[in-house]
Amino acid sequence: MTRQSVTCDRSRTIQSKIVLPPDTNYLGNVFGGKVLAFIDEVAAIAAMRHCGSMVVTASIDSVDFLTPVREGDIITLEAFVTWTGRTSMEVYCKVLNEDIRTGVQEVTTTSFLTMVAIDENGKPIQVPAVIPTTEEEEEIYRTAPNRHQKRRERKKNSFS
Repeated sequence: MTRQSVTCDRSRTIQSKIVLPPDTNYLGNVFGGKVLAFIDEVAAIAAMRHCGSMVVTASIDSVDFLTPVREGDIITLEAFVTWTGRTSMEVYCKVLNEDIRTGVQEVTTTSFLTMVAIDENGKPIQVPAVIPTTEEEEEIYRTAPNRHQKRRERKKNSFS
């Protein structure tokens, strides 16, 4: 069976949310776990759009928080599928925070996630390949096999 191919735009997903008091710690900054939940959600939507089926999260690469997100800020997440294996998809997610008073936006974090497409019985299924069309997409696509190998090594060396 020949695998179809689709562009990154098919999966591109953008979500914006306002950071509310329940989302923040005692310093008024968003909880890191809340940002991770937002990332997981937008990445899953992007992966589902790419493959046309349900997905599960297999891994989230390291997440470094570069700038704080404060109560009242707008947080915008952009995700798209960057590379695929047979049943897995690498999804890139960029998170921006925006001070609504000034309009200044900063990158809060970026992350790569691995999602696996599944059928109605929870079994992995084949996914379409990716066609990068922009310079950013091409660079991320070109470097994906190296990240994939590092994930495999990390998984092999995990404690169980």
